[in-house]
Amino acid sequence: MGNQLKENDDLLFFKKENVWERYGKKHRSDCFEFSENYKNFLNTCKTERECVGYIRDVLGKRSFLDLDHINKSSQKVKDLEKGYYRIVHEKAVLIYVPGKKSLREGLNIIGGHIDSPRIDIKPNPLYESEGLAYFKTHYYGGIKKYQWTTIPLAIHGVFIKENGELVNVTIGEDENDPVFTITDLLPHLAKDQMQKKLGEGIEGEDLNLLLGSSPFEAEKNKDPFKLNVLKIFHEKYGVIEEDFVSAELQVVPAFKARDIGIDRCMIGGYGQDDRAPSYIALRAILDAESLNRPCVCYLSDKEEIGSVGNTGAQSAMFEDFLTDILVAEGEKDPFLGLRSALKNSKMLSADVTAGYDPTFGSVYEKNNSAYVGKGVVITKYTGARGKAGASDANPEFVARVRNVFNKNDIAWQAAELGKVDQGGGGTIALFFANMGIDVLDCGISLLSMHAPFEVVDKMDVYTAYKAYKAFYQSI
Repeated sequence: MGNQLKENDDLLFFKKENVWERYGKKHRSDCFEFSENYKNFLNTCKTERECVGYIRDVLGKRSFLDLDHINKSSQKVKDLEKGYYRIVHEKAVLIYVPGKKSLREGLNIIGGHIDSPRIDIKPNPLYESEGLAYFKTHYYGGIKKYQWTTIPLAIHGVFIKENGELVNVTIGEDENDPVFTITDLLPHLAKDQMQKKLGEGIEGEDLNLLLGSSPFEAEKNKDPFKLNVLKIFHEKYGVIEEDFVSAELQVVPAFKARDIGIDRCMIGGYGQDDRAPSYIALRAILDAESLNRPCVCYLSDKEEIGSVGNTGAQSAMFEDFLTDILVAEGEKDPFLGLRSALKNSKMLSADVTAGYDPTFGSVYEKNNSAYVGKGVVITKYTGARGKAGASDANPEFVARVRNVFNKNDIAWQAAELGKVDQGGGGTIALFFANMGIDVLDCGISLLSMHAPFEVVDKMDVYTAYKAYKAFYQSI
């Protein structure tokens, strides 16, 4: 390296390369094929439950087995060739693939989350007003509320009836389905609204989902418009109003993921935070070969509201999963085995980060920003204003990841979320760091994050796939 530096001073600089220039000719075809599969995933999986259903089907086709079924049988984990998984309350998935080394010696983990910002239906949602029927809603995660008005919306989710029967609901995705919307005030009458701050123009209680405008036998009923909606839901799904209390209904954009740009090199779609890294991590663990260390793909819920609950990253589901693996493998002291495994494990927290947007350049510090089209992004620390709430990766582990990426010709960049005092954000990384695991945030840059239509670069997606696969296969 010393002689090379004397001959070429450019080697002293760390350059962020455009991935299309670096890989375009070699990987363009594979990149576009990968992107088509990814868009299909986005269109199919607009809720956590839909992601879990998709992943369960994929794992079944790959001969993965449910760990809970194994624990109830005489089959031992060590007898499996592919791997196994656990699904937690239909909203989180943990996937394990054995390696040449023992679990006690540590794992390579990539973890993301499959929830995304959206609008939820309240437990007592249905009402009518002045000849119109509505659902009351409660938004989920950090959204700009005005972005969710006057766009086509779909309803996804489930009813769980009193007897435990599950009824799936999807309205607004088929071209023959109706869609829904949240109305906004016309500019002709918006004088007062336009004087408000941007974040106050639409209040949370104004996010009322428009359902219908026709009554059912209006002369005979007190709430004919509400009743008409209830009758339609009853005829289609067999539910009554009380069933909404035990329902989980989510309002999401009704449009599909599409290519962006005349060159078709970007993807626009809903839920790319964080379903892009989650899909990439899934594909990477399925395609990884000759694993030295056991590997886990961890996809949790509730990240957008703090990783809380029994399907979030603050729960014990990861440690429980590993403990049950150790027991199934015949570990004599699962507690010590778990502590050893966690201490020796390495993890990439697979989450998106803010891509530099020239239109809003004032909120970014250009030298430490992530750029669309310049490869996978490593983020040493997250948090806000003084790294509050951050996971700050150890430099030794950052160097290890650099080494893996450089050896495997992975285009990568290092970045923060934005200017120091502008804001900030977090990922699931700190919860795994609290277990003693070395963790580094590593994902892709995104434009219009948390909007109903986010934008990502196709080659960044494909580069992240190559990066995650290389990490899984590393020693």
